[in-house]
Amino acid sequence: LFEVLKTGLTPSASGSAYFELESPQATPHSFLDRPSSLKITCTAHGPRPLPRSVPFSPHLLLSASVKLAPFASRQRRGYIREASERDLAVHIETALRGVLISERWPKSGVDVIITVLEGEDDGPLGALGQKEEGGLSGWESMSVLSGCITVASAAIADAGIDCVDLVSGGVAAIVRQPKPGMGDGGGEPYIVLDPCPSEHSNFIAVCVVGYSQKRDEITEIWTRADLGAASLGESPEQFILASLLDRAMEAAGSSRLVLEEALKESVEFKIQNTASGKDFATRNQSA
Repeated sequence: LFEVLKTGLTPSASGSAYFELESPQATPHSFLDRPSSLKITCTAHGPRPLPRSVPFSPHLLLSASVKLAPFASRQRRGYIREASERDLAVHIETALRGVLISERWPKSGVDVIITVLEGEDDGPLGALGQKEEGGLSGWESMSVLSGCITVASAAIADAGIDCVDLVSGGVAAIVRQPKPGMGDGGGEPYIVLDPCPSEHSNFIAVCVVGYSQKRDEITEIWTRADLGAASLGESPEQFILASLLDRAMEAAGSSRLVLEEALKESVEFKIQNTASGKDFATRNQSA
């Protein structure tokens, strides 16, 4: 998978980031065979004072909202906020609160606005009817959540909001390899990192984490599994889920490398611009 993360793309926001994840497949022969991809933008507004009508809070109030663009999937969506978007926002708020130093910003708030420009589809065009009514299906929303956590953390850091550490999203899944003539359920299950719903037709279990690597803490975890089918050989279910969690943390660690590199480039760019501005001011004073 190819990951792209850029920060500082929205000048009007305190912090912003753009995240893209694309599967390296061959050139598609038709629209039905297009590679799975994920494109997300995020803006952070704040910290800014809360309205006077809001009760005093000694901590920074975090508010997250997620909106899927009408063209985010093959099936065009409406403009009314869906239940899946509210669920994603709750998970993102939980993941970010674990790293914010909120006591440094009393009676202040920060709004994190995430827009999913393109989401990973669960399958080919003919399988759209299998999606849940009015929104993302379970497997697709979990893949989107992982990217949302990473891009939101980048936007928070770009806004200069104090955090104890960065938090990155990671997802791992147990899928069953199909066998010729036996259908989707004929093969042996195995664990994959950053699964693409359009590339795997039989999910057994999926785990998404928000992971703070330097503190070795999980700030958010969401699992969805068919425990009756989640069997890897003779391993008990507890061992399977523990292995799945470890692999999700491994995926989050890989995303953190991209996150750190993007923020490093952003800081170097800001320092360079600041130095150029000082040199320009000095020349004007000398003249």
